[in-house]
Amino acid sequence: MLAGTPVIAEVRIELWNQVTADEFPLTAGKVANLRSAARALHALEIPAKATFSFWRQVGRTSRRRGFTEGRELREGCIVPAMGGGLCQLSGALHLAALKAGLEVVERHAHSRVVPGSTAEQGTDATLFWNYVDLRFRADFPWRMEVELDASHLIVRIRAAVPLPTASRTAPSEEKTSRTAVHGDCLSCGQTSCFRHPAATRDHAPALGHSTFLLDARWPEFDRWCAGHSRPGDRWVTPLDGQRWKKPQYAWHPPAGITTCHHPWRTLQRSWKQRRLPGQGAARQRALLEADAAMAADFARDIDPACRHLVVPIHLLPHLWRLGVFGGRTFDVLAHRWPLAELEARLDEAAAHHPVSPTLADFRAPADLIDLENTALARAARIITPHHEIARWAGQRAWLIDWEMPDPLLQAAAPSGPMRLFLPCSALGRKGIHEIAAALRISPAKLLILGKAREGGETDPLRGIDWEPAGLADLASCHALLLPAWVEHQPRLALRALSSGIPVIATRACGLPDHPLLRVLDRPDAGGLAAAIDALRPRPASIPAAHA
Repeated sequence: MLAGTPVIAEVRIELWNQVTADEFPLTAGKVANLRSAARALHALEIPAKATFSFWRQVGRTSRRRGFTEGRELREGCIVPAMGGGLCQLSGALHLAALKAGLEVVERHAHSRVVPGSTAEQGTDATLFWNYVDLRFRADFPWRMEVELDASHLIVRIRAAVPLPTASRTAPSEEKTSRTAVHGDCLSCGQTSCFRHPAATRDHAPALGHSTFLLDARWPEFDRWCAGHSRPGDRWVTPLDGQRWKKPQYAWHPPAGITTCHHPWRTLQRSWKQRRLPGQGAARQRALLEADAAMAADFARDIDPACRHLVVPIHLLPHLWRLGVFGGRTFDVLAHRWPLAELEARLDEAAAHHPVSPTLADFRAPADLIDLENTALARAARIITPHHEIARWAGQRAWLIDWEMPDPLLQAAAPSGPMRLFLPCSALGRKGIHEIAAALRISPAKLLILGKAREGGETDPLRGIDWEPAGLADLASCHALLLPAWVEHQPRLALRALSSGIPVIATRACGLPDHPLLRVLDRPDAGGLAAAIDALRPRPASIPAAHA
């Protein structure tokens, strides 16, 4: 309700300032704890005169609730502690409250000062479950926003009130009675101290690793991920496709990579999908639910020491909702259009063909689209072999090469009447309405690989010479047609090109430049008919008779 109100205070604090290899594990734990607490606080709206309490909202910092060991200032030392690091958040909240003119009901200062912290300005706030709290209130309703980007903790306060003219300041005497602290428990060198991790367990300092969250295998992404992994990284996949002989999950992690799998979730998803209809809203809703469940499983395999993520786009909004990207950079493997762009293209197609029962049968929930748009705006790079998606992504695109399939065994060039191959189901999003209109202008035999149909009284195939086909029929066709509104994985079009078979396709198919490829800017019956006519064999010329 208050999401659109003005920001009356904002605080940004660095997460990874001057972190050494020794200090990294506790700092990574601190950032993990900040991620967990931010999920409990973000978008919280406080009514007028109500009192905000940090512990009432965040709750106890237990491992079961997603917290881990992080940096905590205790008795003059920065030591490992469950939930450690939340004082950075409480200090930011306290400073934001001061800037916003809120009334601070309870706040406790640290007894020691960490150089560079808010304690040096007297605006810090320490916490200890469950009796050392941070509380404040206001005479007006206000909204709290707590987020982590790749490098900063960000706290905002929104309210529909005039901006405060002056911020309150903490009492100056609090600054003079505290002692400075330098370094943390992993860099002080006192390994004999009972608090030092080296006294109780193995400790190998590191500056973090990357985690690759991978679902169905694309050979292009398999190659890219293998080339950009380093020892110590982690790959999380649905199951070990090589062991179980499942090519769709047979990723190839390089040596030195830790792998994690989720076979039971994958089997459950597969079992449910086999019982779904071939297309339609019910199928799409079930697929989104399965993506959310897989994302939740994958998120539990992300270690606090992970500094960078590589994620497929269909898991992106669900992972963003879970808050896993805070304090991390991330890249996106774009094997499909973003939902907003995908639905805009379907809306355009539906406007051209309002009688189609498939073009407007499903749209993703608006909140999921918003989550995906927000996450995409924060992504470092958009990795894809799809040329049109790369063009949409602009400067952040990392265009990788399509994997060209092995050519078909083709005895000879096709002869006889014109035969055209559609490598998918005869649906509106694949351009079947444009194909039918083009074949009424320029007749030819249409061979259709897929089984799904538009159906009903508006079936565009009425009166068209067509028949079902198998993959082997492609070799006997004069061309492959794919005038699609939406096409994410044009594998058979690539195979046709590698086999010397001409392809007529739209830019939406994302194909690479090729001498046998004729590209249409958009699905268009007239342009498609002209492209088909250009491929027709020309009759041999008859020599003129001698006088």
